Amino acid sequence: MNSGGLSGWLSAHRKAFILLGLAVVAYFAAINRNQPFLWAIPALLTATLITGFTWPRWLVRHLSVSRSGPSRAEEGETIQFRVVVENRGWLPRFMVELIDHLPFVGLADTSGGSSQKVLGMLAYLPGRKHQQFDVPVVCEKRGYYRLGPVGLASSFPLGLTEAKVSRNEGIQHLTIYPDVFLILSLPLRGAPSQIHRGGYLLPEGAGAAEFSGLREYRRGDNPRHVHWPTTARLNELMVREYEPLASACLYLALDQAAESNIGLGKESTFEYAVRIAASMARAACTQNIRTRIAGEGQRSLRGLGGSGDGHFQGILDELAVVACDGNTAYAQLLNDIGAHCVRGETVVIFLSERNFRQPATMQAMATLCARQVHLFAIVFDQASFLSAGSLQSGRYTDPLKVEAELLELGAHCLMVRQGDDLVRLFNP
Repeated sequence: MNSGGLSGWLSAHRKAFILLGLAVVAYFAAINRNQPFLWAIPALLTATLITGFTWPRWLVRHLSVSRSGPSRAEEGETIQFRVVVENRGWLPRFMVELIDHLPFVGLADTSGGSSQKVLGMLAYLPGRKHQQFDVPVVCEKRGYYRLGPVGLASSFPLGLTEAKVSRNEGIQHLTIYPDVFLILSLPLRGAPSQIHRGGYLLPEGAGAAEFSGLREYRRGDNPRHVHWPTTARLNELMVREYEPLASACLYLALDQAAESNIGLGKESTFEYAVRIAASMARAACTQNIRTRIAGEGQRSLRGLGGSGDGHFQGILDELAVVACDGNTAYAQLLNDIGAHCVRGETVVIFLSERNFRQPATMQAMATLCARQVHLFAIVFDQASFLSAGSLQSGRYTDPLKVEAELLELGAHCLMVRQGDDLVRLFNP
């Protein structure tokens, strides 16, 4: 046992040691005085010690507890757990705490919090009876978590020691998805190799096709396309000719390099990037825009393109558990996905890496532009994600300088700072 654990154990049993010391002193006093009534004091102290150590253990015996609740939730959402406690013994139980292991509790706190949560206090439960109650819990951080087991603890009546037992009935899994916010429109461009099938408004116009000119009528042409003013002037049937509009395509490229994550907990650049990526994916998939995602980490992202609610759910499942734990440079990821991009596709870039990585990343983005790929850059103001005094000169990039270089490449840029209202930022 280390020094910290030893000091904690001594502190938890301080009352017991004091009573034990008093009992020893009382016994010596009774022996030396040889008076019968003095033996009552050490006997009472000894009985108190025995009661303080045995009663809590008896209280948690013959109790079973189970916890049920949703298997999916969204970051920041408050969910309800149903807790059922059953007393399988004949005698009543009272003053028992229900303690659950919830790994997502305390993760939003950058100082680090305990994952143990007291679900409630069982004040009194008769024998052969059960009791149930609901416990609200806030889902603080995205991820895939194993909950439980639920524990029972009691230090009643004297608080000399705490008896704890765990019940495996409370084990379950919970997936917490990123908090998705509303994005009304995205500055996307069309990819000519794709035929537009949805109702999304591209910058050039709307609809499934746009007018390209007039030509002579051919057998099989739609009569509704006849241009009557020109037909009357030339005395020859002329029809409007249309060409398909290009369809927008979205490629989300997450930087999963551990060194690129600035900040702590939910207030870090990577958590902001995941939330933005999930929101952009939903905005695109609901408009039937082909969307895919990429990243290089311990759990790499290489999703196939698709659209619709089903495809968005697949992206959301990946983003729920993705972590910033890789060591691949962002420039290498951009070079890898560049070979698979189609002309006119929009690639979303998340820039939060260190200063020495910037030249290679800029070169990779220039290569993407040469392939006629449209860049949508999310530039993080790294200084806003750092505590005061921790920003070191030359280590982090200047966001204004990065933004200027991106504008020269023709990219659409958006500056993100810690604490920004993302809904307002993406829907000006």
